[in-house]
Amino acid sequence: MAKLSTIALFDVDGTLTVPRNAADPATLSFLQELRKFVKVGIVGGSDLVKIQEQLGQKASSEYDYCFSENGLVAHQEGQLLAVQSLKKELGEPTLKRFINFTLHYIADLDIPIKRGTFVEFRKGMLNVSPIGRNCSQEERDDFQAYDEKAGVRKAFVEVLKREFADLPLCYSIGGQISFDVFPKGWDKTYCLRFLDDKFKTIHFFGDKTFQGGNDYEIYESPRTIGHAVTSPFDTISQCRKLFMEPSDIA
Repeated sequence: MAKLSTIALFDVDGTLTVPRNAADPATLSFLQELRKFVKVGIVGGSDLVKIQEQLGQKASSEYDYCFSENGLVAHQEGQLLAVQSLKKELGEPTLKRFINFTLHYIADLDIPIKRGTFVEFRKGMLNVSPIGRNCSQEERDDFQAYDEKAGVRKAFVEVLKREFADLPLCYSIGGQISFDVFPKGWDKTYCLRFLDDKFKTIHFFGDKTFQGGNDYEIYESPRTIGHAVTSPFDTISQCRKLFMEPSDIA
């Protein structure tokens, strides 16, 4: 019998896919199999276009829920539920002040390489990348290794926290090359407002569950049962044990 009162929510990068890569067909097949046992939702920091690149063009309709930009753009079975606007929330003068400072900081930043698209404006957040989102996969991998030692993103976030202490902003490091900036409360817990009154149990699976990671708030939330994973393989393994073994679904 399917547990219709339970939903499993999944981060994308590092949880269902290698960061910014398309999901393995076996992973996508497993998610559809899992829907026989529990409802399945996707919650990613990226916009819907990027999630579709990784999980397929029908990502917003092939799962029970698809939350892009942390749920600021929310779909249920392909139907748009709600859209939130960063521009409306902060206002153009504040956005311009923040973006100008960020670009000046990156211009003066001494790192091995820089490419393009350093600030990506999304409906519900800004994505800031010191190296630039136009870098190749090899350059992504190299920057991630460099950043793990140099702490470029971590230091950048601390500077922004001090400079914009007057603004109610949160900063979340995720993926390989960037971090997200959004108003307080607009982390991945934002998507829970669409689920709280519909499900008795909400499970969340993510890889960036450490403090400062973009899965931390929803992983630690008392409204969810959080599961830290290390790869898509680990995600599938944990789900099979939790939801699909006979003793667990009786």
